[in-house]
Amino acid sequence: MKTNYNLIMEEIINNLKDKPKLLLHACCGVCSSSVLERLYPFFDITVLYYNPNIYPIEEYNKRLNVQKEIIEKMNFKINLLEIGYNNEDFEKISKGLENEKEGGIRCTKCFHLRLEKTVQIAKKNHFDYFTTTLSVSPYKDSQRLNKIGEVLSKEYNVKYLYSDFKKKEGYKRSNELAKKYDLYRQHYCGCEYSLNEANEYIKETKHQNN
Repeated sequence: MKTNYNLIMEEIINNLKDKPKLLLHACCGVCSSSVLERLYPFFDITVLYYNPNIYPIEEYNKRLNVQKEIIEKMNFKINLLEIGYNNEDFEKISKGLENEKEGGIRCTKCFHLRLEKTVQIAKKNHFDYFTTTLSVSPYKDSQRLNKIGEVLSKEYNVKYLYSDFKKKEGYKRSNELAKKYDLYRQHYCGCEYSLNEANEYIKETKHQNN
């Protein structure tokens, strides 16, 4: 039986006595939009943009600019922490897994990489909670993400905000906000391998329709 992480998050929020500091890992501006909208009233948020998986660097910068854009356009008074491209971090953990399909072990390692960096920074800078926007996507396994977050929370002794941001139409809302603010929306998850897989799918679809 799957755990309803959205209900767990709501229980955590309902029991907050103040506005704790949250380090929110954001995979991109579009995904973060509905998440920020939902969490902003309850947390003192700093957005961490750490995505060494994104390929190429031009795409990384494009998504970073969208992250800045959504914070400005939605008038959120939050900090944005960007620590550099660091693509070599992703290359190390994905070595030997280049031919894995999207959603496989390479993705699990990528989730762990980004969440561990988030909790390390949260620990160092005395944040109360850490979490990620990744679960807003219907293509990301919230069960897997939250289990990684739970393990890291115990390892580093920083509270993890359980979540499944796709619930309550979070993904739909992020698309609405992207349209409203005229944001760039990518057609692949981020890494070189997901780009190749997406391009192959587009090619096959065009071939079938001809």
